[in-house]
Amino acid sequence: MSQDNATSSRPGAQAPRPSRAEAVAALRPRYQADLAQGTERFFEPRRTDCPWCGSPRLKRRLRTRDRFQNKPGGFRLDTCRDCRLVFQNPRLGADGLEFYYRDFYDGLGEEGMGNVFSGRRKMYLGRAEALKPSADSPAKWLDVGTGHGHFPEAARTVFPHTVFDGLDFTEGVELAEREGRIDHGIRGSFPELAGERLAGRYDVVSMFHYLEHSTDPRAELRAAHRALGPGGHLLIEVPDPECWFARLLGRFWLPWLQPQHLYFLPVAALRKELEALGFTVVLEQHREPSDTVDLLGAVWLGANAVLPPDDAPWLARPTGRARWLLRCAGLLVAIPPLVVATTVDRLLLKPLAGLGKVSNAYRLVARRNG
Repeated sequence: MSQDNATSSRPGAQAPRPSRAEAVAALRPRYQADLAQGTERFFEPRRTDCPWCGSPRLKRRLRTRDRFQNKPGGFRLDTCRDCRLVFQNPRLGADGLEFYYRDFYDGLGEEGMGNVFSGRRKMYLGRAEALKPSADSPAKWLDVGTGHGHFPEAARTVFPHTVFDGLDFTEGVELAEREGRIDHGIRGSFPELAGERLAGRYDVVSMFHYLEHSTDPRAELRAAHRALGPGGHLLIEVPDPECWFARLLGRFWLPWLQPQHLYFLPVAALRKELEALGFTVVLEQHREPSDTVDLLGAVWLGANAVLPPDDAPWLARPTGRARWLLRCAGLLVAIPPLVVATTVDRLLLKPLAGLGKVSNAYRLVARRNG
């Protein structure tokens, strides 16, 4: 018996992880059954008015498709001419959200996305530092949309005496608790849980690039108000739809992240809503939260749009070795443009993030009144 076989036969030993090809093959029947019914069923009826202010004055912003996973389907974003909200219209329903989120953060995508999030420690520390002028040492902090818990893990170095809980829909929150990145993992809907279970329990609630994923942003903000005690603080960071690059790069602007991002709130609309709920905005930042990868993201999305897709279970059949080799060759060709785009992003655009509408995100810190 080989050493490998002996190891795998020991009681309690973990079974070897399947290869990507094996995982894709195992998932293909379910995806093909879903797609056999068409993608139109994934959407709710198209709206003729703004879901934020009710105005009927809508205009089309752009049409695009899934440029990240290359799952089938087409998506449209509209803009309200009055409140300037940008929103997906028609919006994905529950079945559609499940289909397009599947294997993005978990499953096939878990390792890749985990590597992306774990490498952003400097950004996480900046988010935690944004609270320091308003709260010296909060006792309990709830990170909503925590994913794999990488933000709370980094934030502990800024607030070492704070208990960090994490909330999310996916099984990533359970992984975060097992890995010790958060003290307690809570899986489910924030608006549903904030009523009794979480009411008044926290000194801080954070929503970093979470609100744009929500099917009801107002309900999420009300939930945050309920979960905070008087004087508690809410941290929000979202993409800025008024960023110049959103218009310049069109469908290749990375933060559109279709079809996952459903709503894009301009800062004036969000400030007004927070004040109506009983918050006082104590900090607004644009330069600091800007993740200056606009050109890099556009080049990557452009390359991914023209190159043969990697094998995936939503494709009717495996891509084959020839198409795989063609994709590899195309990625090699794309390296110089990616390097140039990264250099321009970091050296030229990042220092300008605080000017005008160059920043692709904004951050608000709001204190719960009374």
